Amino acid sequence: MKKNGLLFGSFNPVHIGHLMIAGYMYEFSDLDELWFVVSPLNPLKEKQSLLPDHHRLEMVNRAIENDTRFRSCNIEFKLPKPSYTIFTLAYLQEKYPNREFVIISGTDIFPTFHKWKNWERLLEFYKFYVYPRPGSQDHELTRHPSVTLFDAPMVEISASFIRTAIQEGKNMSYFLPDKTWKYIEEMHFFKK
Repeated sequence: MKKNGLLFGSFNPVHIGHLMIAGYMYEFSDLDELWFVVSPLNPLKEKQSLLPDHHRLEMVNRAIENDTRFRSCNIEFKLPKPSYTIFTLAYLQEKYPNREFVIISGTDIFPTFHKWKNWERLLEFYKFYVYPRPGSQDHELTRHPSVTLFDAPMVEISASFIRTAIQEGKNMSYFLPDKTWKYIEEMHFFKK
């Protein structure tokens, strides 16, 4: 049975921090493959300056196109909105019965994890591979039997920082995969 890591996010835009975490989790765990699950809208976040789904998916595809360890996944585009992780996993499990799905997340999910739909069932039926996030406090859920905490390097790059910097006319090329940066430039994304 293949073990698939699922890295959920709006990827608005996907940046080198996402790729660093994905690379670390793939290389330092028992994952056979890692999927970037591009989410239409996180029900716990505000929409702010969210680019249309197909553009965010395209940025992910360009970022990982030559890396066989990774794949993009647009499954949540086809599911009812808002997208809930429990429904996405149920759908993926039905579609791919010979794969074990593992949720990859940062420690910053735990303070609001109790607000996730059916969060107890997620912990009961799925494993979580968790990496440290800046500013996250120790949380009791990091010691849950379904949670494996990895000592990944802390990445302090955020998509909101990148969007703001681009609005201010900054060159953010070293914060983004080359082909993603070129796409952002071509499309004039995040500019005032």
